[in-house]
Amino acid sequence: SEAADLLGLMHYMEGMRLITALELVPAKSDENVTVTNAEFSNVPVRLYLPRRAPGGLRRAMVYFHGGGWCLGDAGMKSYDHMSRRISNELNAVVVSVNYRLAPEHRFPIPFEDVYSVAKFFLQSQVLAQYGVDPTRVCVAGDSAGGNLAAAVAQQLLEDPEVKTKLKAQILLYPALQALDLDLPSYRDNANKPLLPRSLMVRFWSEYFTSDPALREAMDSNGHVPAESGPLFQFVNWSRLLPAEMRQGHEYGVPAPGSAELAQRYPGFLDPRASPLLASDARLRRLPPAYILTCEHDVLRDDGVMYAHRLRAAGVPVTHHHAKDAFHGAMMFVLRPFEMAVGHRLLNTYMDWLNENL
Repeated sequence: SEAADLLGLMHYMEGMRLITALELVPAKSDENVTVTNAEFSNVPVRLYLPRRAPGGLRRAMVYFHGGGWCLGDAGMKSYDHMSRRISNELNAVVVSVNYRLAPEHRFPIPFEDVYSVAKFFLQSQVLAQYGVDPTRVCVAGDSAGGNLAAAVAQQLLEDPEVKTKLKAQILLYPALQALDLDLPSYRDNANKPLLPRSLMVRFWSEYFTSDPALREAMDSNGHVPAESGPLFQFVNWSRLLPAEMRQGHEYGVPAPGSAELAQRYPGFLDPRASPLLASDARLRRLPPAYILTCEHDVLRDDGVMYAHRLRAAGVPVTHHHAKDAFHGAMMFVLRPFEMAVGHRLLNTYMDWLNENL
């Protein structure tokens, strides 16, 4: 991807998307679940409906895939497998959303797509159409999708048109802030698979612009203008991370960046892109959360800090920290990339959903 980008043959993310294309599977029903491609609010979704008799109203999940807002698809084999399993085992309706991707569609378009699907689905007549219990609906996502799920949960609180309240928000190794890209987890896991720091910085910057000036500023962690300095209180890892994650690291407020750059690309200062920037008053009203973090992951500290802030705001949080796992580990449950850690994380997650959704 990098070579093709440098040679001007294709955008870096177009090259990366070839990986996604290899993983796609058709919307194919089986004996347990009816699977169809549909559109909700003009956004493509893959819909999973359990075939067994409902025995009452069903649970439901609106799911947002990962891929740094630039890659991924609800039809990838691992996402399809997870959605089928949730639909079948939990007797749940799953709406897996194919939001538009950067760099063609930058922030806030991916957020607006997932938000419009969630808002559409939460209408009482739509829930009734699919036999869904309005008190048992959650939003969920992994990585960039976890970012979108957290942002959607926050935005729904402010929308007077939405009467249905979420039962839960599920954030799997989520990206939650673009202010400080020099957290201990970014330092410790800078070169770990599957998400090295350089790629995460690229994802963040491409979400807002292809201007290399922002990517370079983010890479040196000098992109936040001085006037936005007060926002660092919301991502101050020196007080939001436990001692064992701070060990060996010295905290310092990042050097101020260009005010002009922030004016041109203000998205990274927006809570819809960085949900950790939400005020405590806003966090207080959020639904219970399940947050998965992995030790060997640049995004580890985002999830840990959000769990801390949610708990401090009085929100019930189940924080599962996997000390032996890396970013994206839950996807590794199918051959030829099957791993015991993937099965363990997925089973723990399924158990939580069964008890709490």
